[in-house]
Amino acid sequence: MTIHHSSNKRIFLNGRVYTVNPHQPYAEAIVLVENRIAFVGTNELAKIYADDDTEIINLSGKLVLPGFIDAHAHFIKGGFSLQSINLRNAKSPSEFRQLIKDYVSAHKGEWITGGNWDQEQWEIKELPTRFLIDDVSPETPVFVERTDLHMGLANSFALNIAGINSNTPDPPGGLIVKDHTGNPTGILKDNAITLLKKYIPEPEESDILRAAFTALDFIKQFGITGIHDISEKNDLPVYKLLDSMGSLSCRIYSIYPLSGYKDLKDNNIRESDKLKLKALKAFSDGSLGSATAWFFDPYVNEENYCGLPTDVLLNGQIEKFAIEADKNQLQICIHAIGDKANKYVLDLYKKLHESNPPRNRRDRIEHAQHLRQQDIKLFSDYNIIASVQPYHLTEDGVWAEKKVGKLRTSLMYAFKSLLDNGIKLCFGSDWTVAPINPLLGIYAAVTRRTIDGRNPDGWHSEQKISVEDAIKCYTINNAYASFQENELGSIEKGKFADFIVLSENILTIDPVKIKDVNVVLTVFNGNIIYNKLN
Repeated sequence: MTIHHSSNKRIFLNGRVYTVNPHQPYAEAIVLVENRIAFVGTNELAKIYADDDTEIINLSGKLVLPGFIDAHAHFIKGGFSLQSINLRNAKSPSEFRQLIKDYVSAHKGEWITGGNWDQEQWEIKELPTRFLIDDVSPETPVFVERTDLHMGLANSFALNIAGINSNTPDPPGGLIVKDHTGNPTGILKDNAITLLKKYIPEPEESDILRAAFTALDFIKQFGITGIHDISEKNDLPVYKLLDSMGSLSCRIYSIYPLSGYKDLKDNNIRESDKLKLKALKAFSDGSLGSATAWFFDPYVNEENYCGLPTDVLLNGQIEKFAIEADKNQLQICIHAIGDKANKYVLDLYKKLHESNPPRNRRDRIEHAQHLRQQDIKLFSDYNIIASVQPYHLTEDGVWAEKKVGKLRTSLMYAFKSLLDNGIKLCFGSDWTVAPINPLLGIYAAVTRRTIDGRNPDGWHSEQKISVEDAIKCYTINNAYASFQENELGSIEKGKFADFIVLSENILTIDPVKIKDVNVVLTVFNGNIIYNKLN
């Protein structure tokens, strides 16, 4: 055997390497040359690659996995959220109010945004109103979003700036919640949020850059080496700048707004190994938590109300843009929560197949949360990817039944049914809607336990999946969903050296303990970027 020596070489020995490569599922050692994997196999053969300058790392029998890829995150928004008010842990209206009061006292007069609150965690699960926070923010505009990002609370000061009052009509695809007197409560849903957001100053590029660095630094501890980012228009220049600076410490697969597809088509934006720009996203409906997900049947106790399809769905723009973007070889990713929204998107993708030339599309439904049994097969008929977020079920399972009834929750987060039908299933976090830690997502998919502790054997336990399948959903399946399965997603010779080491072996421990496991080493592009191994 001839070995070409290089000083830019690392050898990792004595690992329990789960490669996610079906031709070589397990190994002991990995050899890196620069940013690629040069060898995967036994300790004995790996040692042949060593020379005097080779760094050798002893993994002491710990589990090694490919780097986690998050298939759906609001990454820059996550960076901003780490720098702004966090209401996720508020367990009551009084805690919610106090957190806002404390934050306002240090940021008087500035726009207060962020939030991530969830009234479902409160004993009385009623939506907050502006009256709860007006007296603690009399001259400071506040707009704090619910955890699902489909609803937010504005104080009176912010509503006045935006000119939203009792005479303001609901925009298409949106809802201004009003009280019995006809006045706004402060709650804005979906497209109504845009009425206010246009008055919030847009961040400068330096602010976005700072948020990106904050997010990049934060995710190293979770073993995330790739992000499918739900990008906003101003994020792309920042990603390009970070890439040119050599500062991307994870691979970004940017999913750009569908309405801006010409930006990707016409500008021929340069890609790299760390930054890819091939995908576009649109919304077909809202969320279950905000009661704006679009269903065939009404919500429980809400006669004739089936949710809110988006304005771009109603006016035909989604279909028009999707057909044009598809003609230009771009991947389409559409958000769908309710069963009617999912059927609409499945039918739209069928139309793309029938009206445009054949090609390897890999179109995606983001969330694919509520499905009808008869619609599941349509995913496999057209090679449609289900891009789902397993941690959501741990929270939604507490209260979903009261919104849509028991029957509809039986095919909610139907991961096992999707896999059994040969559908490519991808896992993400939807951060900041849920925690970004992939081990929490694996825990959720494998145990289906809810945060209230009432489902110890799993909520709709028939939809549990194996740990091995959950790992694939966070690695090779996500690489496939971004057309990168030949470069990423498994530990194989020739692929990029993105892998992680865990504190415990999640393939052998009790699955309920997976949520407590930590990443102790993150290797990205051949470099150790996070190290708690010793």
